[in-house]
Amino acid sequence: MGRIIVSENVTLDGVVQDPTGEEGFKHGGWFLKMTDADRAQWAAVELEEALSAEALLLGRRTDEWFAERWLGRGGQWADRLNGMPKYVVSATAGEPRWSNAAGFKGAIIKGDVLSEVAALKRRIAGDIVVYASNPLARTLMEHDLVDELRLVVFPVVLGTGQRLFGENAGMMPVRLVSARVIGESLTLLTYEFTRAG
Repeated sequence: MGRIIVSENVTLDGVVQDPTGEEGFKHGGWFLKMTDADRAQWAAVELEEALSAEALLLGRRTDEWFAERWLGRGGQWADRLNGMPKYVVSATAGEPRWSNAAGFKGAIIKGDVLSEVAALKRRIAGDIVVYASNPLARTLMEHDLVDELRLVVFPVVLGTGQRLFGENAGMMPVRLVSARVIGESLTLLTYEFTRAG
């Protein structure tokens, strides 16, 4: 049985919108304000996560964003990400753009996303990581399909912007698994979702 892991970079007040400043959000670009020490240790944490994952689960726009930036890269981290199986939730895409060099082109998940993701969890043994796909992450969390939440918290408060958790999310009990300082100013918080029963 697989586990769905939502892995997000967030501001201290939970904003996930426009971390690199490419979307035109007035407070975008907050991700780029980390120090060199932060960046080096953040990259090491991300590599560790990629090496332990079995697959990626992404929204269509995230798939396109990563494909543009990662397919031409080399090195251990890029090779791992580029080579992983990818499952893309999309009502419109024909096939994932961030394909896999090992021959697995990925799969588009259409139709009943919740039942398809539940089936994916049954089929894949290991971690299925959701990166930077906030609408998808919200939907999966609201329907109790996420097992773990990994948040890299950036020390900035924006006061406005799209947050990881929406107003309709309702109460979601979680348990802190670990808290770890990354570099000089980032924090990695890992939570498990607690389920009744």
